[in-house]
Amino acid sequence: MKICVISFDFFNFDQNIVLELKRKNIRTDHIDISQFKYKYSSIFDRVSNFFNKLIFKKSIKKIEMEKHVLARLKTQDTYDLILVIRPDCFTKQTHLEIKKHTNKYVSYLYDSCTRFPIDYLLDGVFDEIFSFDLDDCQKFGFSFITNYIYIDKKEIKEQQTNQNVFIIISADERLPFLNNLANYLSAKNITFKFLVIGKRQPKNINSNIIYSKKHIFLEDLQNDLENSKVFLDLIRHGHNGLSFRIFEALAMQKKIITTNDSIKGYDFYNPSNILVLNENADLNINRDFFTTPYEPLSDEIYHKYTIQNWVKTVFKLE
Repeated sequence: MKICVISFDFFNFDQNIVLELKRKNIRTDHIDISQFKYKYSSIFDRVSNFFNKLIFKKSIKKIEMEKHVLARLKTQDTYDLILVIRPDCFTKQTHLEIKKHTNKYVSYLYDSCTRFPIDYLLDGVFDEIFSFDLDDCQKFGFSFITNYIYIDKKEIKEQQTNQNVFIIISADERLPFLNNLANYLSAKNITFKFLVIGKRQPKNINSNIIYSKKHIFLEDLQNDLENSKVFLDLIRHGHNGLSFRIFEALAMQKKIITTNDSIKGYDFYNPSNILVLNENADLNINRDFFTTPYEPLSDEIYHKYTIQNWVKTVFKLE
């Protein structure tokens, strides 16, 4: 069996799929378009690209990236299956060209269609589309599957730490609630570490929120993840799926505070481990949530959300 994964793997989540397939001795290629670099030939090339995007909605960089992907595929034999993650990065015409290089063409969405629309790809492009978003699955008939646990399970340890709550987010629509929560926790003397990544430092935010222009990757967060009692997960507006932070918490056997009400419908939901907050209601967090122990999942439920089971399900492996 021969498989190709095509994705925009900026945060290195998708490489875990590739590694798991290779562990199963499946020939697997990964075309990571986040690594594609386009070099303008001149200042006129750069100016031309600007006006093409502005007037004709065409990007030279995107056109060249699509050519790069197709050129890579032409050097290979036909794949048994190609999986595309972030299909919105390609035109329909390019998708149909990619499809010529595989027996089965599949996509996975770990963002909602409200954020990255793919309505132009819903007719005759993919053999199957998987999505983490329950609403999109119901609306468009996608196959539902969550994100996955991609790190080894950690033992529960007695934590000698003063850091109760941890999160890292982009400076987006979630920031006002994060700021309100920071003010609440500060007033209650509950310790936290909130990191916000953005191009411009937000104004009038809690002085204990840390701002950075630099993207931070998982390997940079190990100490924070291991030394925090609780992970905070703030859902993007329009999403109805579970973020990777939820599955990192399951693997590290940490408690979760989240604004994602849909988490109550999953079989791993346990109010002793997971506290759901309503963004539109007054904050009221019982301190006992931080002091009572984490209640481990059964092995059966835990395995359902592992990368091993995800790969088996999406690629129809025995």
